[in-house]
Amino acid sequence: MRQTIKGKYVYEFSSANKPIASVKLGEIVDIETIDCYGGHLKTEKDLITDFPHLKVNPATGPIYIEDVKRGDVLEIIIKKIELDSAGVMSTRPGGGLLGDYIREAQTRILKIENDMVILNNTMTFPVNKMIGVIGVAPLNEAIPTSTPGEHGGNMDTKDITEGNTLYLPVFQTGALLALGDLHASMGDGELNGTGVEIGGKVTLQINKKENVELFTPIVETDSHILIIKSATEFRTAVREAMIEGIRLLQKEHNLEFADAYRMISAKGDIRVSQLVNPKITVRLMLPKCLVSI
Repeated sequence: MRQTIKGKYVYEFSSANKPIASVKLGEIVDIETIDCYGGHLKTEKDLITDFPHLKVNPATGPIYIEDVKRGDVLEIIIKKIELDSAGVMSTRPGGGLLGDYIREAQTRILKIENDMVILNNTMTFPVNKMIGVIGVAPLNEAIPTSTPGEHGGNMDTKDITEGNTLYLPVFQTGALLALGDLHASMGDGELNGTGVEIGGKVTLQINKKENVELFTPIVETDSHILIIKSATEFRTAVREAMIEGIRLLQKEHNLEFADAYRMISAKGDIRVSQLVNPKITVRLMLPKCLVSI
C-alpha cells in the first residue's frame, strides 16, 4: 500500500523539525496539503484582516528521505496533483503590487469544476495546478515557509507541476522535505500576492540524482532546464541565475566564460516566478539540447 503523509505542518524549514514520516529512495508517496491560509478562509465572509496573527504557508512535513545526506541532490518527480473542490483568493489593502488601490479586504471562494476555475457567473479560466512551497532544511538557521532560497521554499514557480521534475540540493541528513501552498492557478509574478490558493494531494517519486553538484533548485521540463534563483533585488536574482547557467554550460561543453555568456544571451530566457515574497524569484530557461542535469 502506498504511503499517505498528512496532518502535520511546519511554518519554517529547519534541521530542528522532527520528521513526521520516512520515505525510501524510489518510493512513490502521496502528500496531502492544506491551503496557504490554513483553511481559515472558509467563506466569503472570512477576511484575511480578521486574522492579524495568521501563520501562512503550512507545509506538510518534514519527511525524512532515507540514504540522503548533505551534498546529495534530490530528484523529485511530480507525478500528480489533485486539487480540492474549491480555492480561495483574498485581496487586502497593501497586498500585491497594486494594494494601494484596494480599500477593504475581500475574499472570493472559487469552485473548481471540469478543470476550470469559476471566478463568477460570467467568467471561468483553465486550471494550471502547481506547488508553491516545496523545500528541504537549510544548512544553517531556519527559514520561514514564506521565503524562497537555495533550499527551495516559497518559490511560487508555476513549472513546479505534474509531469516535471524538481531537483533540490540537500543540506541535512534525510533532507527533511516539506511542501504545501498549492495553487489551482497562478500567473508569473503572483501579482496581487496570491494565486488560487487551495489544498490537495500531491503524488511524488523521490530519488537521488547521482554524480551531480547542485547549488540551487532546478526544474526539468520536457524541453528546458529551469534554474531558479531568489534574491531581495530582481537584478541580483537574474545575475545569480545567469552565473549558475554559465557554470552548467562550461561544465558540459568546456566553454570559456565569454562563450558561455554568449550562449546565455543567445538562447536563455528569463521568466519571473514571483515578485511578492520576502525574496523575488526568477528562473533562467535553457533548452535541453544545450544543457542537462
